[in-house]
Amino acid sequence: DIDIDVENDRAAVAIVGGKLNHLVGNGGEVLDALQELTRLAVQTSTGDRSRLMLDIEGFRSGRKSELKKLAEKMAEKAKSSGEEIRLEPMNAFERKVIHDTIQDLGLSSESEGEDPDRFVVIFPN
Repeated sequence: DIDIDVENDRAAVAIVGGKLNHLVGNGGEVLDALQELTRLAVQTSTGDRSRLMLDIEGFRSGRKSELKKLAEKMAEKAKSSGEEIRLEPMNAFERKVIHDTIQDLGLSSESEGEDPDRFVVIFPN
């Protein structure tokens, strides 16, 4: 099944069905590649820059929940220690989830480094 929705001015395409884990890959690597190919195909077809989120078997939604919990935990650690916290390297989707959550918690964060080693730093404010 394919579900199409719009979230935050971004097309969200969710694919669910049996035995699709190979389309997600290790840590979502295959999913990221499929998303980029889909985004480029839409852009080529329409001529407009596409902001598209592809999810297969709920991988991204599950990862988003994990990342929000991580951000909350690390924000508390930054506040209690008074020191900045550096997270492990993440892809753009993961960093955005962290930044949005940190902002919602009233703290600030920024990305540092270069892909594929780009990471988030959380500040205690």
